[in-house]
Amino acid sequence: MKLRTLVTRVLPPLLTLLMVVVVWDVAVRWFQIKPFLLPSPAAVAQAAWKKKLVLGQATAVTALGAICGFASSLLVGTAIAFMFSQSRAIRASGYPYAIFLQTVPVVAIAPLIVNWFGNGLQSVMLVAFIVSLFPVITNATTGMLAVDPDLLDLFRLHHASRWQQWIKLRLPNAVPHILTGARTASGLSVIGSIVGEFFVGYGNEWVGLGYLISSSQGQLKTSELLAAVFASTLLGLVIFGSMNLLSRTVLSRWYESNDSL
Repeated sequence: MKLRTLVTRVLPPLLTLLMVVVVWDVAVRWFQIKPFLLPSPAAVAQAAWKKKLVLGQATAVTALGAICGFASSLLVGTAIAFMFSQSRAIRASGYPYAIFLQTVPVVAIAPLIVNWFGNGLQSVMLVAFIVSLFPVITNATTGMLAVDPDLLDLFRLHHASRWQQWIKLRLPNAVPHILTGARTASGLSVIGSIVGEFFVGYGNEWVGLGYLISSSQGQLKTSELLAAVFASTLLGLVIFGSMNLLSRTVLSRWYESNDSL
């Protein structure tokens, strides 16, 4: 059963990828597209192999910024959701500013981040944190508020404190919602890390995928640019897949298997 499930989940996207690569290669050859506009899949693969060490190091640097930013957003977002769940007045006062983090363009605040924190990993982490924070706050708050009123009455009947209500009722009830927000935030953290590298950057010893994409684009090295883009995509899939696997493992302790996760 597990093998069958694996085949049904892995085989379709692999076939789709193969079809896209074939169509891409045929289009490049048929229309004789110039390499600086769209190189062939073979040229991209060759560039990726040639730059494998640089791509590997850059992927590790970007992953570090994304994971640190994501972990911070998960902790801070859950803490903010806890405060929002305690009072309607606190929610009304703070939620608009949470929306602000989601709607403000990162490029608009990047100069401030550079001025306050300088270039380097800490600024990239901050950008990844800002980009991935809102989904955690929204989903965690929803989960902590979506509590059965009868259970709340039962806790109040036994004179449970706010802390006991949160740790024994609201937080367990919010776990599926938190994990849903975490899956979304995990993908956004990679985007935030790469965007942060565009505008914040690293020192001479630190080179991320965002820097490789930006420098390749400026030099019209489209093969290297696409290689870096595919490395970014693979990184995002790995982080999202890891978070999805963790979600399944955690939720399986409380809920029956759900194939929709």
